[in-house]
Amino acid sequence: MTGTGHGTGHGTGQPAGTSTATTLPGQETLLASWAALALTSPGARLIHSPGAIAAVFPDWAPLNNAILLDDVATASTVAARLGELYAAAGVGTWALWIPSRATDLGTPDEPSTPDEPSTPEEPRTVDGLTRDTTTLVMRAALRPGPTRTDGVVRTSIDAAIRAADGPLDTAELGSPEAVPGLAAWVLLRDGAAVTGAWSFRHGTDCGIYTVGTAPAWRRRGLATALLRHVLAVAEQDGARTATLQSTPLARGLYAALGFLPVGRYEEWIHTIGIPTTAGTHRDQ
Repeated sequence: MTGTGHGTGHGTGQPAGTSTATTLPGQETLLASWAALALTSPGARLIHSPGAIAAVFPDWAPLNNAILLDDVATASTVAARLGELYAAAGVGTWALWIPSRATDLGTPDEPSTPDEPSTPEEPRTVDGLTRDTTTLVMRAALRPGPTRTDGVVRTSIDAAIRAADGPLDTAELGSPEAVPGLAAWVLLRDGAAVTGAWSFRHGTDCGIYTVGTAPAWRRRGLATALLRHVLAVAEQDGARTATLQSTPLARGLYAALGFLPVGRYEEWIHTIGIPTTAGTHRDQ
């Protein structure tokens, strides 16, 4: 789940492939959200490994993700270290996210070095990992305006996730987590929660994660209504920006709310046994 890195800039401004890391807007918020979630899950922790920061969640498989903090040329070396780290924690499936300055989903991955360009015919490789999905990082400036939406209530993160898979009876809504900055939300219709999301406020940025609507309730504007509420609350609580990761299907929804692309994560997955989704994303 989502969802973080160090800072909210666009990197150093040097050309792709030089020995510099890329840090994306919202990356710091994402990492901070993982640290907050670790407080709610047994054995979970955020580990600063050489070249990466890894979220280790033995009991919460989709959150086993690491973000590359070094140059992309180090990805294979970093992945080998991460493999040992996750294996020691008993985690077989995890993903390495490589930040990129590309602001669309069609551009080939950045090359490992200037002399070895990545092309569709000869894509970049990361030893021991398989190329998985790409998510677009988007950011919006928050301004006073949108009002709160009737039928939106705070709940537990588990309930927000379950509501996105199918209507969840209100009797099953859990209490919100008592972790500063962390909030989960659902939108109620006909006595059930049908749309869910969770957010994390870090400084003046609010990260939005795992937005989803129950299949039978999609294409009714419910995700938009829920997000307008969450963004309004964030702005009133002091946030000045909001950041999120978008799948291709959801990009139009977020763009309509003022979100603009600012980069992307190119995700690489390591799986032992049956593959599982390693990211923190959900289509609308």
